Amino acid sequence: MFGSKTKLLVVEDMLMMRKIIIKACNEIGFTDITEASDGTVAWQALQEANPPHDLIITDLTMPIADGIDLLRRMRTDSRFKSIPLVLMVTEAELNDVAESVIEEANAVITKPFTRETLREKLETVYKNLSKVP
Repeated sequence: MFGSKTKLLVVEDMLMMRKIIIKACNEIGFTDITEASDGTVAWQALQEANPPHDLIITDLTMPIADGIDLLRRMRTDSRFKSIPLVLMVTEAELNDVAESVIEEANAVITKPFTRETLREKLETVYKNLSKVP
């Protein structure tokens, strides 16, 4: 599993949902958490972070720049290409998300979620990354 020193970026436009995600991440053991209200703010945070972020959890639907915008920018920039990204969607949104987007993300979590679901998804992402040579 990702360690407590993992630098995490949580991107969610709704403050209450962002706080719920951060609380769940704290309960899992994450302590170094940056938050952003949309993809544009997240992109700026990614560029300014030193050391860089180790993991991104982002909402799909946000104003200005959504989770897909952020994902595509990251995957085309060599600095951020390999940072794991977990995309959070509602059931309704999941049906509309292109398969290519799902494949670019390291995991997809449907909202609402439980802390245990989040932990399991993150453990799967970590295990999958550990298998990569």
